[in-house]
This record gives sequence, structure tokens and C-alpha cells, in this order.
Amino acid sequence: MRIATYNVEWFNELFEDDGTLLRDEGWSGRHDVTRAEQIDALGVVFAALDADAIMVIEAPDENRRRSTAKALEKFAQKFELRARATLLGFGNETQQEIALMYDPDVMRARHAPLGEGADHRGSELSPRFDSTFRIDLDVDAKEDLVRFSKPPLEVEAVLKSGQVLRLIGAHLKSKAPHGARSDAEAMTLSIANRRKQLAQAIWLRKRLEEYLSAGETVMLLGDLNDGPGLDQYEDLFGRSSVEIVMGEDGERCLYDPHARLGLQRRLGATPTTARFYIHEHKRYLQALLDYIMISPDLVDKAPVWRIWHPFDDPECWRSPELREALLLASDHFPVTLDIEF
Repeated sequence: MRIATYNVEWFNELFEDDGTLLRDEGWSGRHDVTRAEQIDALGVVFAALDADAIMVIEAPDENRRRSTAKALEKFAQKFELRARATLLGFGNETQQEIALMYDPDVMRARHAPLGEGADHRGSELSPRFDSTFRIDLDVDAKEDLVRFSKPPLEVEAVLKSGQVLRLIGAHLKSKAPHGARSDAEAMTLSIANRRKQLAQAIWLRKRLEEYLSAGETVMLLGDLNDGPGLDQYEDLFGRSSVEIVMGEDGERCLYDPHARLGLQRRLGATPTTARFYIHEHKRYLQALLDYIMISPDLVDKAPVWRIWHPFDDPECWRSPELREALLLASDHFPVTLDIEF
């Protein structure tokens, strides 16, 4: 079985309100890439992945006029993908949903959120992800009330064998200090945004602890947009959100080899899953942002991780069509996990 996570930049811009693909020469949300070019590139990438399930980060919008499932299912039909069914959890207002595309011949999937709903006062007990979490991070002597701008997607996936997998799709992000009018104000906003992201990571870790304590088989998939050395305020808080989500208890730690390597080698070479152009420096920045973290029981099955990086993965590099498609399709590259059940 192959399970993937893929952050698709500006996926929402490629669809009409009825879910029809906008395959024309108009500009996509990607710089200097037309909608037709991005759609065709995504078709090549998704077909090459040939995954049984794909956690799509920044999936098309869900609102009164638009349907995430309709858009992704029309996309799957266009490119004859096996992962042709779509599951959506709690919607959000960012036009960047978290959705699972999956092969209905291989698994059944349903949205299965844990936790009780909490009102505006919040709860310390790991409330449902569309609620409010109350936490004191001990950095400013006051409690924080935290909400997810993109609530994680909790999936109960049942394989044909009867095996149950708990898949959690997540997109954590520390916003840039937009609107700051001075360096001091930018620092204040950056610290506040960083604090919110770490609070979300703690909330997510609490949910993972619930699953692991119950003996569930768990995978966390998505974009954590954080890691060792990526933020100048990391020392202020002591840990990155990646470290928080993975956990410190050996028996309940999640595992991802790329994350482990990144944590061990702050100055050495590390794997990367994203590539951004930095205009002021006129060069590309690469970062490790996308992960598939698994519970200890799955590590024993000798799974194989792969980052579909057009320059670092030999198979991607040797295929000019796939290499070019990966560069056109998104500023992130897919991550896959191959595992036998």
C-alpha cells in the first residue's frame, strides 16, 4: 500500500465553482505558470504517485458555492486516478482545505473526530479540532485561547483486511508578521504567531496521545511548516512544533526518518520537501516541511519513505517529464510511504 501527503500550491485556483477544471492559458496562482500547465503537471505527478490514499494539503475550497469533493473527484476522473473518492473534515475560511483522496476499492474512510466541543472560553482537555483550546505556555504569564485556522482532518480508514488506520491530516503554520509598522512590532507579531503554532502542536500531540494510549495505529500526514533552525524565535520556546508532535516518550513517539535526520543534523545536509523563490536574494530556499509520521507498531513493518524531489530523487531526476511536472505543479513535493499490511 502507498500512502502520500502532498501540499498543492493554489489548487483552488484551478477549478470553476462547479468543480470543472479551468484548463486554459490564464495565470494560475503560481508565478509564471498557466492554469493549463499546472493542471497537466499535477496530472502527471498524481498518476506517477499511483497512491492508495493521498492527504491533500491546500485542497480546493469548500463553501456554499464550491465543493472540495466535487473538484477533486472531477480531477481524479480527468486523470483516471485510483484515488478517486474524497473525504473532507471541518471546513475552514482560508480557501485551503485538508482532504483525503483515496481508492474506495482498497479502503473505507470516514471523518471520525475525537473530543468534545468547547465554547469561546476554551478547554484544556484536547477539545474537538473545530473548537477552542485553552493553554498557558508559560512565556507571558497569561493563558492563550487557540483555534485552528485549518482544523486537522481525523480519518478512520478501514482496509479490506479489517485493519483500522487512524490518519490525521495537519497543516500548521506560523504566519509572517504582515501589517507590522516597525521592527519591534514585527517581532511582537512573530512571537505571537509562533506561540499560537506551538500551542496548536501541543493540542495535536494531546490528540495523538489519546490514540496511542488506546493502542491505535496512527499516521500523521501533512505540512508542519516548522523544524529545527527555521525560526529565529525557536530558542525562546525551546522546541519546534515537529519535536512536540513527534513526542518524547519512546513507547509513544511517532517516527519519520526525515524528521529524525533533520533534528540530529542542524548544520549538516538534510532532506527537503519544499522549494521557494526568495525575491530579495534572487535564489531558492529549500526546507523540510512535509512529513508522514507513524506509530511504533508500523515501524516494525519496514516501511519505505520517499520524497519525490525532482533533483534529489534519482528516479524523478531521470524522468524529464516527471521532473518538470514536479517543478510546475507546486512549491512542495509529495512524500510517500510504502508499507505492507
